Amino acid sequence: MSLHTFFASAPKHMGSLLAEELIGLGLADATETRGGARFTGDLEAGYRACLWSRVANRILLPLAEAPAQNADELYAAVRDLPWEDHFSPDQCFAVQFDGTLPETSHRHFITLRVKDGIVDRFMARSGRRPSVETEKPDLLIHVHAHQGLATLSLDLAGGSMHRRGYRSEGSAAPLKENLAAALLLRADWPRIAAEGGALLDPMCGSGTLIIEGALIAADIAPGLLRPRSGHDGWAGRDTAAWQRLRTEAEERRARGLERLGSLRGYDRNPHAIRVALADLGHAGLAGRAHFERRELADCHPGRAEDRGLVIVNPPYGERLGAAEDLAALYARLGSVLRERFMGWNAAVFTGAPELCHNMGLRAHRTHSLFNGPIDCRLLHFRIEPEALRTHHPRPLPPEARGEGATMLANRLAKNLRSLAKWRQRSGIDCYRLYDADLPEYAFAIDLYEGERRWVHVQEYAAPASVDAERARQRLREALGVIPEVLEIPPTQLFYKVRRQQKGQSQYERLAETQRFHEVKEGGYRFLVNFEDYLDTGLFLDHRDTRRRLGELAQGQRFLNLFAYTGAATVHAAGGGARTTTVDMSRTYLDWARRNLDLNGLDGPAHDFIQADCLAWIEQMDGQRRFDLIFLDPPSFSTSKRMQGTLDIQRDHVRLIRSVMRLLEPGGLLVFSNNLRRFQLDREALADFSLSDISRATLPRDFARNPRIHQCWEIRHKTPDAPDAASNPWRR
Repeated sequence: MSLHTFFASAPKHMGSLLAEELIGLGLADATETRGGARFTGDLEAGYRACLWSRVANRILLPLAEAPAQNADELYAAVRDLPWEDHFSPDQCFAVQFDGTLPETSHRHFITLRVKDGIVDRFMARSGRRPSVETEKPDLLIHVHAHQGLATLSLDLAGGSMHRRGYRSEGSAAPLKENLAAALLLRADWPRIAAEGGALLDPMCGSGTLIIEGALIAADIAPGLLRPRSGHDGWAGRDTAAWQRLRTEAEERRARGLERLGSLRGYDRNPHAIRVALADLGHAGLAGRAHFERRELADCHPGRAEDRGLVIVNPPYGERLGAAEDLAALYARLGSVLRERFMGWNAAVFTGAPELCHNMGLRAHRTHSLFNGPIDCRLLHFRIEPEALRTHHPRPLPPEARGEGATMLANRLAKNLRSLAKWRQRSGIDCYRLYDADLPEYAFAIDLYEGERRWVHVQEYAAPASVDAERARQRLREALGVIPEVLEIPPTQLFYKVRRQQKGQSQYERLAETQRFHEVKEGGYRFLVNFEDYLDTGLFLDHRDTRRRLGELAQGQRFLNLFAYTGAATVHAAGGGARTTTVDMSRTYLDWARRNLDLNGLDGPAHDFIQADCLAWIEQMDGQRRFDLIFLDPPSFSTSKRMQGTLDIQRDHVRLIRSVMRLLEPGGLLVFSNNLRRFQLDREALADFSLSDISRATLPRDFARNPRIHQCWEIRHKTPDAPDAASNPWRR
């Protein structure tokens, strides 16, 4: 048995999904690679992928590789290959070329030279030549060229595998079949279907999502529907293996159809419904799914007890018209989901994810995919009460408020006046205006000034002893008062509840809006997000700490650990440091890069490393040294190190000692944390110079909350090291 290395191509952002699918088909060594996935096996393995893959565009069997800088070199390499081993001059063939050659850019000319090489090989050997047939060739030769290397392969399917064979001629279909399958796989439809769940598309068009959903639920191999395969005319084919796989697939199809559940597609366009019904019949599924003309507002589950997946690809471009029409459509979709599909999962595929904000639902997950050239998002929702996007309860009107609301309004106005001169003198644009000044109104209220004013309100969760209805009444009073005093529309107020956090939960997503706004701090520009996380991306209590790091940064090698969105990195880079920014989250590192780019500070002097900080610190011991380090870890964090978790009170000595091994002898470590009851173990760290700079780094707007953070300046003890009395942070 000979083994081959196959390449399965896939659209952009679908390579990992394709590799997972191939592994699920028993091709255990499948790995994602550029443009798709690779796997090894005998010919039957390639046939299995060709028959069963729902995601792949092509399954290619490489025949040869050759260096090729231009079309003539590629022609010579093609002419040298023994094509007579693969087909005869009585057959026809076609050539598919993709990629680039360094010295030849004309794709059609390159394709012609490949055809010439094959034909000339046959003419030289037998005096006969095969014909070229682009529509239904006996053999489809695929050529891929990249960086001067050409790979010549046999296309086992004989064309793009997204063409299952059921689609009507000339039917309008914005989704290719393999993209529709990918959306369903990402939306966890195989599991939902296996549990007896229903599938519904309220804007189904020609029904591609429902038909692909039926193929998945009924365990039908998509390759069964194609009338012919690309290896039918190949001399090296294994007909017995292919027939064996098809027989197995037919048996699985028969069993799967017996357990097929409820599948429904609705659309307002009667022509689309007619096409969907015709395509359903072409797929051999007539009567297995229900298609019906119906307005979106009239959509509902087939049966009241049904639960499952609602999946929809609503318009997001010019087809519907004005932006107001699109916003109204998404709002209507959200209303239908909230009112009639409680308990279901939903997945919305759109090229304008910002429109989903109108749905009144909070996405818990998102995937990036392309629909042709359009960069799209698949947003996932659980239609449950806690997923409803209620940024804040309905504010109380003035006539319904009590005396406490007047006191709150007066305090906000007073704080605005008292902080005004300080803000103007210090150039402060983002600051804390109110921090539970009145115990009855337990909120932290932060103002962010940019192209407009935004207000970020966090309610401290009330203890069980507080009457819940009275607490809600005060909240509604506050949410009425705050926009009035601060002169903002309610849409620029963002409300959250701050509870005691555990582990990494303070960094978990609350939503998927991906809406960023630009603000300023200390002459630098930063992106903040008010909706997707509990925090905004800019810790205001560290404002003075970041400023001082920038002042110390000239000519320094700066390390930012647990870097979050890189605000300290921006100050250090602006101060003249070469920076290294480390965080476990790719999302936050991308955010940090954007912050540096926003300030024109990007470049080779600034490294970004995605890593578990604890493991990275240990790996770097003795390999890299820094002059200035900012260490601001979470109070608790899950990690493979530190007995499974990082507990900053328990583990701070070990952590600080590990980081100090990365610090140059004359360098400075600034260590901070936000654990209110934190106690530094000075005795265990007595061999270092320690200076408590917590009060010195406490901004004026956080004076009511002096334990908001604790901060130390730590140095190696040397004869020249400054002591606490000479600490430049002290006032």
